[in-house]
Amino acid sequence: MKLGNVLIPVADLDQAIEFYGLPVKFRDGDRFAALDGGTVTIALAGPAEHVVGDPVPSFKVEDLAVAVQEFLERGGKVERPAESGPHELRAVLRDPSGNPFVLYQPL
Repeated sequence: MKLGNVLIPVADLDQAIEFYGLPVKFRDGDRFAALDGGTVTIALAGPAEHVVGDPVPSFKVEDLAVAVQEFLERGGKVERPAESGPHELRAVLRDPSGNPFVLYQPL
């Protein structure tokens, strides 16, 4: 597992890209844009891709089902079960303190 990005839900992708002013690494229409934040990717999620309401860390994993189970065994809770997105399988969990985070497995 590694930190894949910081996911930020936005209302308007064009406005957010202009606001953050970072180079665009990848864009999927009005759904999603990955910005080059140096050592961390800033992932802007348009309204169609809002899986959380606030900025959260997103962790890239090799096997989503295994990773979810490991976090459940450590005291985590599933906020939003595994689902398919256009480029990944993803789930939203909460840590024992209630903080949300995303786990994702690229397709």
